[in-house]
Amino acid sequence: QVQLVESGGGLVQAGGSLRLSCAASGSAFTINAMGWYRQAPGKQRELVAVIDDGGTTMLDASLKGRFTISRDNAKSTVYLQMNRLEPEDTAVYYCAASSKTSYLRDNGEGVDYWGKGTQVTVSR
Repeated sequence: QVQLVESGGGLVQAGGSLRLSCAASGSAFTINAMGWYRQAPGKQRELVAVIDDGGTTMLDASLKGRFTISRDNAKSTVYLQMNRLEPEDTAVYYCAASSKTSYLRDNGEGVDYWGKGTQVTVSR
């Protein structure tokens, strides 16, 4: 089993930055893909970014230039650097991981483990 714990969320003004972290514990050595989803109030959950254990990344096209995903395999930790935040980025951000696949899909396919989520609120 793997446990995922997110940190780094909070309240920030538009234009500001936050860095989310997600640390995996337990059988973290089994993890391949790690990533971030978000769910805004009244909206469906959406995939933000994914990184596999080789460092290959996928980022939602609309977020390129503002968000960056990275990973420290030695620490079993994935990061999401979010710059130039906009009110539309307000959501609960969830860490996810897979022990079976190098990918995570928007519909949740591939996800074996979920974190509990961290709230990101961007004020105008």
